[in-house]
Amino acid sequence: MIVQYCYLCEKRDYMDKLFEYSHKLIKGTDTRFLRYMYDEINWQSRMIGLTGPRGVGKTTLILQYIKQSLNPAETLYVTAEDFYFVDHRFTELADTFVKQGGKYLFIDEIHKYKDWAKELKLIYDYHKDLNVVFTGSSVLDIKKGASDLSRRAVMYNMQGLSFREYLQLFHHISVKVYSLEDVLQHRVEISDSLRPLPLFSDYLKRGYYPFALEEDFELRLRQIINQTLESDILMYANMNVATGRKLKQLLAIISKSAPFKPNMSKIAEMLSVSRNNIADYCLYIEEAGMIAQLRDSTGGIRGLGKVDKIYLDNANLIYNLADDISNIGNIRETFFLNQMRVKYDVLSSSSADFLINDKTFEVGGKGKGQKQIKDIENGYVVKDDIENGYLNVVPLWQLGLGY
Repeated sequence: MIVQYCYLCEKRDYMDKLFEYSHKLIKGTDTRFLRYMYDEINWQSRMIGLTGPRGVGKTTLILQYIKQSLNPAETLYVTAEDFYFVDHRFTELADTFVKQGGKYLFIDEIHKYKDWAKELKLIYDYHKDLNVVFTGSSVLDIKKGASDLSRRAVMYNMQGLSFREYLQLFHHISVKVYSLEDVLQHRVEISDSLRPLPLFSDYLKRGYYPFALEEDFELRLRQIINQTLESDILMYANMNVATGRKLKQLLAIISKSAPFKPNMSKIAEMLSVSRNNIADYCLYIEEAGMIAQLRDSTGGIRGLGKVDKIYLDNANLIYNLADDISNIGNIRETFFLNQMRVKYDVLSSSSADFLINDKTFEVGGKGKGQKQIKDIENGYVVKDDIENGYLNVVPLWQLGLGY
C-alpha cells in the first residue's frame, strides 16, 4: 500500500512539472505575429495534426493559439522528447490529464515517439471530450500502418515564411495577401516608400525561417539539415546510420547540381546503392522539406507525375549548402516553385519553366525575353530585379505575397 502511494505521489509530482513547464512556455510566447496557417486550421476538430519541416514555427503557432484562445487550467503542452515519456505512454498521460479536468492536449515533436499513431488512435476513441493537437516532421505518413489515423486526424502542412510574412516579421511592413491572378492582373498595391528589391535579396538568403531573427542563423540551419537527415528520416523509415550518410551525400549532390534532371542510375552509382533506392531517398528528403521535385503532368493527380527536375526546397538552403557556387537562375526558379506550391499545383513545362493550370511561366532576370513563350497562349515572363509588372511581365518578388 505504501509503495502504491509513493508511486502516485511521484506521478502527481511529474504531472505538476509538466504543467509548470507548459504554463511557462505559453506565458513567454509572443503573439504579435501569426503565421498564415493560424487562420487556416479548424481548431474545433477533435484531433489535429500539424506537420512541416524543422524550424518553420510549428511550436510557436500552437503555443500562440493556446495563449490567445484557451484556458491554461484545462490545457497541457508537452513535447514527446520529454523524459516523462521514457517510462510513460501517451495514453497514460491522456488518461491522467482527463481525470484532472483536462480538455486540450498538445503534443509536440510526435515523430520522436514510437507507435505514436496507434496511441493517438486509442486516445481519440477512449476520450471523446479531449481535443488533441500534435506536431511532427513532414515525413509523418498518417495513412501508413494499421492504426488508420487518417480517418481521425485532420492534417495540415506548414512551410516557411512567404516574402510577405518576412516583410511583416523582420521589418514590420504590412502587405496584404495577393493571389496569383492579382499579380498577373497587376493589382498589387504597395507603399511608395517600400523598396522591395533589397529586402527580397535578403529574404532569399535568410528570410524563409523565422529563427533567422536570432543569432547564428547559418549554424542553426545546418544543424536542422543534419537532424533531419540523421534523425527524423531514419526514425520514420527504419533506416540505419549508414543510410543516413547516404542521404547526406545525396543532398550534397543535389545542392551542387540543382536544378537538374535526375539520372537515377548515375546517382546510384555515385552512392554505391541500388537504383531502386534513390527514388525512395529523394521522396523522404522531399517530404522532410529539404528538396522539391518538379513533376510533369503524366500522373493526372498531384504528385504522381514523372520527376522532371529536382531543386533544393528553398533559396535559404541554396545559400547554406551550395556556398559560392549558388546560381542566380536556380535561386529564382527555386523561389517560384517554393512560393507557388502552397496554393497551386506547379508542374514542369515542355516549352518554358513552369505550368500552373493553363498558364505557362518563364522565370529569369531583368533581361529575360519572350522567346520561350512567344507562341503560347497565357504565357508569362517572371522577372527578377524589377519592381512593377506590365502586360505579360510580372515581378518575381510579388509572387511571394500569396500567403
